[in-house]
Amino acid sequence: MADDRSSSQKRLKGDRPRRRDIALTASIGLSIMLVLTMAGELSAGAFLGGALAFIALGFIYYLTALTTAEPNPRPMAVNAPRDLEGEASVTMLERLPIPVLLIGAGGRIERANPAARTFLGLGAERGLLSTVLRQPRVLEAVSAALRGDRGATVEYSTLAPLESHVRAFVEPIRLSAPGPMPFRAMLVLADDTNSKRAERMRADFLANASHELRTPLASLAGFIETLSGPARDDEEARDRFLGIMTVQTERMRRLINDLLSLSRVEMNEHMPPTGQVDLNALTADVAEALAPVATRRNITLKLAEADSESAPVRGDRDQLYEVIENLVQNAIKYSPDGSQVDISVNHGVSRDAAEHLGARIDPESGRLTLTAPALDPDARFGVVRVQDQGGGIERRYLPRLAERFFRVDGQKSGPSSGTGLGLAIVKHIVNRHRGGFTVESAPETGSVFTVFFPVATSANTATQPDLHRTEDSAAQ
Repeated sequence: MADDRSSSQKRLKGDRPRRRDIALTASIGLSIMLVLTMAGELSAGAFLGGALAFIALGFIYYLTALTTAEPNPRPMAVNAPRDLEGEASVTMLERLPIPVLLIGAGGRIERANPAARTFLGLGAERGLLSTVLRQPRVLEAVSAALRGDRGATVEYSTLAPLESHVRAFVEPIRLSAPGPMPFRAMLVLADDTNSKRAERMRADFLANASHELRTPLASLAGFIETLSGPARDDEEARDRFLGIMTVQTERMRRLINDLLSLSRVEMNEHMPPTGQVDLNALTADVAEALAPVATRRNITLKLAEADSESAPVRGDRDQLYEVIENLVQNAIKYSPDGSQVDISVNHGVSRDAAEHLGARIDPESGRLTLTAPALDPDARFGVVRVQDQGGGIERRYLPRLAERFFRVDGQKSGPSSGTGLGLAIVKHIVNRHRGGFTVESAPETGSVFTVFFPVATSANTATQPDLHRTEDSAAQ
């Protein structure tokens, strides 16, 4: 734009008549009339009248030509606000957090803001849109906009390398510059992945919850009908059916309790607890409570010696008890008879050390952080680590372990089947405590689940409650 303005100014300066040229022309004319007057061809009156007329016409010509060639003597002053407006628009476009692209003739990217370059993986060069966005419907909408057709909204989804859902808004823009292709296409991309996932999770939650409740209810209804009819007087069948009804009733009770627990945690997830809990004492209480369950299957619960006398962390005792109980129960449930479950507590470690505590259980194991606190190099955490010797979990299932009702293939039925809500509850409780939750697993080797919580200090603990009952738990 600066080059165009400079060339325009040079052109105007070249076309503008100079004062010395007009004065020279007038002088030549007057000189010719003066010679004719001295030669007697013109009278003095004619010479005077002609001279005045010649001077007047030259002056008028000078004013007219000057105004026509340069109607505005200071073009920069008039164009300055427009230039400033353009610079402000470009700056605002660059700072927009949503991807915006300007597509020119032939589908070539003429401008892309940083969000668009990051979203589409664009480099420094601006190539064809079709090379970075392989969506036929979007490319068709862009082609239509370049022809001057009406704008369009296109939704598309991709599954590789990651699942994403995007809405593309395409609008034509007509430029004032002359040329055979006056239209450009403005392309705006809106990422709807999070909202689509949330919508799908809600639908899955309702479908799974209704299915989990419908199955035991159907069993109970069938057994009640049988006991009321054909098996009314069959004592052996009655005892067997009553045993099955007890199991199904217990399954519904666990499901309802887990749903209520998850609802309570989600309701208060935005409010971190202010109580103080000793992880050493709490973990010992959980191990003692679950020891009879492990003994029935000849499983050894080995609680490692603590690295400190006390391990105070900021938290709600009842919820932290539920977290550790869930992890130890799962370790017992999915471990073979006669195996061992190792439980350890560490205190005052950094976030990185908490996420990678201990050596890998297998060189080919998969390790994933399901949730983690904000980065703070000065933060210290109390860590509980639970390791089993079960069948392990395939790497592809690790990202979904904390989803509601998700259970690994092969663990969805049988006497040890759960509700599929335990690890979801663990994740939400850890989130509320601003802690972390990691998993490492290898098939045929076992799994390690680790949770860590911020260390309690005088700065982050508002009160000094009883270590065995916090204000949060009392309120509940």
